[in-house]
Amino acid sequence: MPISQIKGQNFMRYEDAAQEDRSAPRVKLKIPAQMRPSGSPAFSVIVRDLSLSGVACEALTGMSAGTRVWLTLPGLTALQAKIVWNDGTIVGCEFDTLLNVAVMENVLARFPARV
Repeated sequence: MPISQIKGQNFMRYEDAAQEDRSAPRVKLKIPAQMRPSGSPAFSVIVRDLSLSGVACEALTGMSAGTRVWLTLPGLTALQAKIVWNDGTIVGCEFDTLLNVAVMENVLARFPARV
């Protein structure tokens, strides 16, 4: 299903994201993934929301803003990102390169959006 048709919302409009003070609209989901900080081993995380520009993951970690990480979603190569916030249980990351829309739609086809 195209991103623009999920739950009748238009997730591709920048204007919608700007209303939330975000660079891109977020889709809530639940995906098991791996996160690897630069120079360290990978550990398991749960992706809780995803956008073309970033991700929020459940992760019990003390990594601070600015930490470089690689996030590996099932079936994809690692995505390089930077942690922008960490509340102790959830980390928010900004991708170095925007996700391709086709990649985002592929992920959503395999892991449907949650309400």
